[in-house]
Amino acid sequence: MNNSRRNFIKKATVSGAVVMTAPTAFGITKSRLPDATAPFKLKYGPSIGMFPHHAGSDPLDHIRFCYDQGFRAMFDNGLINRPVEEQQRIAGEMNRLGMEMGPFVLYADFSVTSFVLDKEEIREMLSKKMQEGVECFKRTGVKWALVVPGRYDERLHRDYQTANVIDNLRMCCDIVEPAGLTLVLEPLNTLINHPGLFLTGIPQAYSICRAVNRKSCKIVDDLYHQQISEGNLIPNMEAAWSEIASFHIGDNPGRNEPTTGEINYRNVFKYIYSRNFDGVLGMEHGISMRGTKEGEARVISAYRECDNFEI
Repeated sequence: MNNSRRNFIKKATVSGAVVMTAPTAFGITKSRLPDATAPFKLKYGPSIGMFPHHAGSDPLDHIRFCYDQGFRAMFDNGLINRPVEEQQRIAGEMNRLGMEMGPFVLYADFSVTSFVLDKEEIREMLSKKMQEGVECFKRTGVKWALVVPGRYDERLHRDYQTANVIDNLRMCCDIVEPAGLTLVLEPLNTLINHPGLFLTGIPQAYSICRAVNRKSCKIVDDLYHQQISEGNLIPNMEAAWSEIASFHIGDNPGRNEPTTGEINYRNVFKYIYSRNFDGVLGMEHGISMRGTKEGEARVISAYRECDNFEI
């Protein structure tokens, strides 16, 4: 980023000035980037690689581009699978800019029963995964690791499965907590995307976290999945607030940027902001105008529109 642009960003940040024409929800047609460069109110985190038509293919260029647009967070589901040197480069640039990285995926095998079973081989596999997560945390400083407990077992009563999930999570916490890493459980919808999974709702995830009773076991609330599974987004957030560490964003139907579906994200973001939330809201969604520079600009305009709330 050149000096003149950085100076402009600093001035806009200090003054709080936001010069823009707000897009209209459900009808954003802007084909250029918003003029606003002041930071967003919340830490929305684009995925690394979300804006290739503006930022190219280099992860560090993406991070700098997102910073220029006012984002103060990123997320990268596949961070742990990147080469070690690239993980370190990403972490270094994030630290230099004062940005925060959302949860990386540590364990999310949708094809097998795992956490729901009381088996030594499952515990050995999970122990190894947790150690890998700790090593990634030591390299990058990313302090949240996403976990999906896998499929349910049709031959075992669900209550026994719940008890096994709790025991296995306590074992995992014994490994990650001393290092400073926190596991975040993600409930997923079974109606459209992931039939057969054990963890599907916020109340269920909340009860498991309370039973595990460890500071290193929390929830990532994926609002796309929960709109499909149960709706009632804000009341469920309120009821489970003590156990929510992060959010994933995506509208429904379509799983694209806010304003393309039925979720009133301006009100959702307003509620989250009112709770003084300081974590990352990962932008885990597609782009409605996929594969175009205009579509990328539309995503950023949509977040400016939904971030334009008053408390």
